[in-house]
Amino acid sequence: MASRKSPLFDTATTVGKIMSFLGVSALCGLLAAGLIFPLAASGGAAAAAGTDILEDIPAELAEEPLSVPSHIYASDGTELATFYAENRQPVALEDISQEMIDAIIAIEDERFYEHGGVDPRGLSRALVHNATSDSQQGASTITQQYVNNMLINAVVITGEGRLTISGTGEKTYADKLREMKLAVAVEQEMTKDEILAGYLNIVLLGGRTYGVEAAAQYYWGIPASELNVAQAAVLAGMVQSPNGYNPEVNPEASQARRDIVLGSMLDEEVITQEEYDEAVGSGLGLEINREEVGCVSATMAPYFCDYVRREILASDTFGPDEAAREELLDRGGLRITTTLDPDAQTAAQDQVEAAVPVTDESEAAATLTSVEPGTGNILSMAQNRVFDPDTTQQGRTTLNYNVGADAGGGGGFQAGSSLKPFVVAAWIEEGGETDDVVDASVDEWADTERWEASCLERGYTTADNVWDVSNVEDNSNRRMTIDYGVYFSVNTATLATSTEMDLCAITDVTDRLGVRTARDGQGLDPSNPSFVLGPDGVSPLTQAAAYAAFADDGNYCEPRAILEVTDTHGNEYDVPEANCEQVIDEDVVAQVNDTTINIAEGTVAAGDPPFPMAGKTGTNDFASSTWFVGYSSGVSTASWIGNTERVLDGYNKNRVPVNGQRYDEFFGSTLAAPMWLEYMTAVGDDYDTSDFREADDSPYEDRRDLARYRDGGTVSEGGDPGGEGSEADPDEASDDERSNNNRGGNNNGGGNGGGNNNGGGNSGGSNNDSDGDDD
Repeated sequence: MASRKSPLFDTATTVGKIMSFLGVSALCGLLAAGLIFPLAASGGAAAAAGTDILEDIPAELAEEPLSVPSHIYASDGTELATFYAENRQPVALEDISQEMIDAIIAIEDERFYEHGGVDPRGLSRALVHNATSDSQQGASTITQQYVNNMLINAVVITGEGRLTISGTGEKTYADKLREMKLAVAVEQEMTKDEILAGYLNIVLLGGRTYGVEAAAQYYWGIPASELNVAQAAVLAGMVQSPNGYNPEVNPEASQARRDIVLGSMLDEEVITQEEYDEAVGSGLGLEINREEVGCVSATMAPYFCDYVRREILASDTFGPDEAAREELLDRGGLRITTTLDPDAQTAAQDQVEAAVPVTDESEAAATLTSVEPGTGNILSMAQNRVFDPDTTQQGRTTLNYNVGADAGGGGGFQAGSSLKPFVVAAWIEEGGETDDVVDASVDEWADTERWEASCLERGYTTADNVWDVSNVEDNSNRRMTIDYGVYFSVNTATLATSTEMDLCAITDVTDRLGVRTARDGQGLDPSNPSFVLGPDGVSPLTQAAAYAAFADDGNYCEPRAILEVTDTHGNEYDVPEANCEQVIDEDVVAQVNDTTINIAEGTVAAGDPPFPMAGKTGTNDFASSTWFVGYSSGVSTASWIGNTERVLDGYNKNRVPVNGQRYDEFFGSTLAAPMWLEYMTAVGDDYDTSDFREADDSPYEDRRDLARYRDGGTVSEGGDPGGEGSEADPDEASDDERSNNNRGGNNNGGGNGGGNNNGGGNSGGSNNDSDGDDD
């Protein structure tokens, strides 16, 4: 449709300028006579107030951007979720059917292309009717309605001023004056087609649906360009009462109003009698397509969606406070592109639900979280729960088990032996090697025994009580190499290692690797030596990110969820780039991998890995928190299965079946490790699967030779490696080393998180048998 300027106010000629002046003057006179008169009749004060109102009315319409939905996308452009306060999809006039244009003009403003913003004939008719009748009749043109909607939008967006519609649902005289004056000004600045397009994009058409494009999609699942005569008449009829004539809510009233619009279209000769008869004889033909809002309606990865939402609300990039940021998310038309890999997410969701179904009688939770080494990009975040605030039904929660309390999670889960690789890294940094021999026969520590801790005020620490520690593996209380102790998760070997070094060297490593407690985000506390056995609650995301540094030669990257954010105008918001730092020497990492490779490839993958992989199991004392955290060169994944509600209630001793099976022993290797392997096999080839770097001075000629675990990992009386030992089977490593320790103190029991708030499990902090492992 050709763009047309208002004919009354074409100021290109002298006659036009005169007409413009006379037109405005006549309108003002008409307004003063017909609208202000009742005010004047009531007294001089009211009349003076009316004059003041006229003087205070602005001559220009202050426009604010229309409220537009925001969308969250996966890395490949797959839409995950939509957020909006007003469901609107702005389109150009050429993308709206002629039938829709004809319908709205016929019923709302038949002289739209003839007047200059205010229709004198319509206004006169309304004045006469209102003066001679008990009912009231309006005379707002499309331009006036556009102005009114823009004013309302400005108030909603800025929170300043007042709506033009009074609390009673009627316009005051001041509202009408302002609307008319601004309508005249708008007609001088915008073309008729621009005004019409603006109006058709801003008008409310039921519920939270605004504009004809969103309405066409909602009611019939078609674009506005395909609206036919009958459908267009339905939408045009809704303008008078968007909810009263809503075809979904009030179909009879809507159809009756539609027929009135069709009659106006026939009178205006924009449809034929045949078209009228056909449209009047048709039904509403609704095919409702609800545009669900928020993460509760995400197409996939709802917990990741919520993590992203919280990132937006926490960043001052998107506003000075949380309320402003939420307003931007709901109205600013943001396009948020994330790091999520849809294929990895689908595989992760499939695996957590295959391992433990959502409504399993055990109520056990299962999670998988992956990050990309070298970038920190979060690739997947899955748990066997339905994202739903209605927690009265089993398997439903909005608590994100994958993250800490500050990101919508709980208190995390006891790490168990998955903490052991960090102890080894610290040992190597202090000058040791993984073939060093420690005395793992000691299983009791007095509360007077000092453990070096240089970062503490006294320079040392002690256990709070006499501390007894045990191992699950028989014949483990003896001398052995550190490598052997980690491979078989021997708790007394880890503690023997810790007694010969500075505990603060261990927490220095965990601090550099971003290991924080899930409940309060604090680093691990060396004031109680039991922390080395993993009693503190940590999140799967923290674990995956920390282990990713072992996959990338000691390069630690902060977890990252957002790649890019733009708005409807193409403006880009500053989002963090990958934040990575070399925090551990690559040779130290390579020596840690000498052990973790054999755990993943030799035990979890049973000697037949699909590609190079490494990792470590972990289990708490109660078999209520079980882990496998592992990695390839391209993907680091934390796999966790356990009880989110009660840390004391595990799944061993045949207490309760998990996915239909009871377990006498329940370790990280029982379900978490197989779930990890299935998932990594499915997604690993999409990323780097090259082999890990070998240490320049590795103590092993062949890092993958499992023979070193078959000799017992011990030394002879003379102290040489290779003495008599237990001859444990390396193919069963990490299958049964959960300890049954008395914690030696009340240091942060860790716990599984959020108490009875549907997840995150019980916070610890008790003196319970705290930990150890597993697997």
